[in-house]
Amino acid sequence: MNDFWPAVFALAPTVLIGLVFWFIMRAVVRADKSERRALAKVESEERRRLGLPEKSQAS
Repeated sequence: MNDFWPAVFALAPTVLIGLVFWFIMRAVVRADKSERRALAKVESEERRRLGLPEKSQAS
């Protein structure tokens, strides 16, 4: 049991940095997703305003 805490302290910085990286990447991906959604909405409104046909959704 004496070897348990040094192992935890050795792994803690790696795990914490990994969690920070995961949260940052998650925020970036979600921001990109919501930005794309907002741009698609604006484009759709502009196409409707100009009387252009709706853009087909790519699968």
